[in-house]
Amino acid sequence: MQIFQHYIGGEFSEGAAQFDSLDPATGTPWARMAEASVADVDRAVAAARNAFFAPDWADMTATARGKLLMRLADLIAENGDQLARIETRDTGKIIRETSAQIAYVAEYFRYYAGLADKIEGAHLPIDKPDMEVWLRREPVGVVAAVVPWNSQLFLSAVKIGPALAAGCTVVLKASEDGPAPMLEFARLFDQAGFPKGVFNVITGGAEVGAALTSHRDVDHVAFTGGPETARHIVRNSAENLASTSLELGGKSPFIVFADADLDSAVNAQVSGIFAATGQSCVAGSRLVIEAGIKDDFLARLKAKAEAIVIGDPGDMATEVGPLCTLRQRDHAASVIEASIKAGAKLVTGGAALERDGFYFPPTILDCTDAPDAPCLTTEFFGPVLSVTSFTDEAQAIAIANDTDFGLAAGLFTQNLTRAHRMIRRIRSGIVWVNTYRAVSPIAPFGGHGLSGHGREGGMQAALDYTKVKAVWLRTSDDPIPDPFVMR
Repeated sequence: MQIFQHYIGGEFSEGAAQFDSLDPATGTPWARMAEASVADVDRAVAAARNAFFAPDWADMTATARGKLLMRLADLIAENGDQLARIETRDTGKIIRETSAQIAYVAEYFRYYAGLADKIEGAHLPIDKPDMEVWLRREPVGVVAAVVPWNSQLFLSAVKIGPALAAGCTVVLKASEDGPAPMLEFARLFDQAGFPKGVFNVITGGAEVGAALTSHRDVDHVAFTGGPETARHIVRNSAENLASTSLELGGKSPFIVFADADLDSAVNAQVSGIFAATGQSCVAGSRLVIEAGIKDDFLARLKAKAEAIVIGDPGDMATEVGPLCTLRQRDHAASVIEASIKAGAKLVTGGAALERDGFYFPPTILDCTDAPDAPCLTTEFFGPVLSVTSFTDEAQAIAIANDTDFGLAAGLFTQNLTRAHRMIRRIRSGIVWVNTYRAVSPIAPFGGHGLSGHGREGGMQAALDYTKVKAVWLRTSDDPIPDPFVMR
């Protein structure tokens, strides 16, 4: 059993309790994790608050912060194999994905390292002749970052990078369903030379999350997860009036017109829903296909889905691994059963695999004649694709927008004017045209509706971790007149 501890104030420490983390590939314990108490939350926030005001961080130049972030990026790249192995073991995410993703995580930190000394204020052309007025961008303060288990190093990078670049300090709560990668990641902050307390990591369940997000010394909450937890966080933030950024779930439409490059569209759809075992907020979980090509497209999808290699997530040959938890596996099975009862037709998959671990096969449900099937509206967080068809552009848009989510959408067509019309009318924060799941540190990422608010990635994310201070300087040498003397 490997042992993982909290990282608070630059030191590793045991929590108030411990819990075992299960290997999703076997369903058996493999590591013991520290579990925080409310007192541990208080210690972590105090460490972050003290570090925020300490001269070695508060007086550090933005250029120097950028150099620390660049050193951290180098360490992530150097330790990528170890971080990837731990993430695969603790979450079931296949090694070929964790390895590639961690390499790109380093690029996110490099991007924000370069942005650190480019967060600028502004001079205002004020309407007073004897005044100079300018705006300063200052760090918002202590950031509570709450991340789920899926892609957590990436989902942490898009919070930690801009927050530290702006001069904030961070307390990160790793998911209790797979915290090992973040607790291991904390070791790199020591090596990079960050002042103690600038970055802290704890883990635990709902009580820990509530204590952190409602803490009076937390100034901003950055959360990735589900809408129901987000509602609790918003209510918690009423206690400290912290600002929030919420990157939540999705039920993203993947729209294919008959004129599309169908080979590319099939490959993108397979990647969009079955990569990461469907455990992605932007999973293209609703195929919206032009009716005339539906049967051909589904036949191609079925063949590719059934050829996917399911196996040990630590094997580079594996293409789909287990789900992270038994809870997810059971949830997928129950929604599929209800959808079939509602008239959905099972194309392939549909039942948990009879093997150790939390394995569920790539599954396709044809809902053309089942508009009320729950699979069309439920976020599975698993490898389950729901299929509907359309006959014209207006119907495609109506189906795509028939959701409370608004995170991402995919659109495949060779008609450029149609693409522009669709882009304007699809209600989502991201639209991919003739591609899917592309990301970059340069581009913002986020949605609206039940997909949350705020953006991660790009310059805007760094600005979201700042507040504006207006500075007024009187330039006249004349005395300020007595306001009570009549003239």
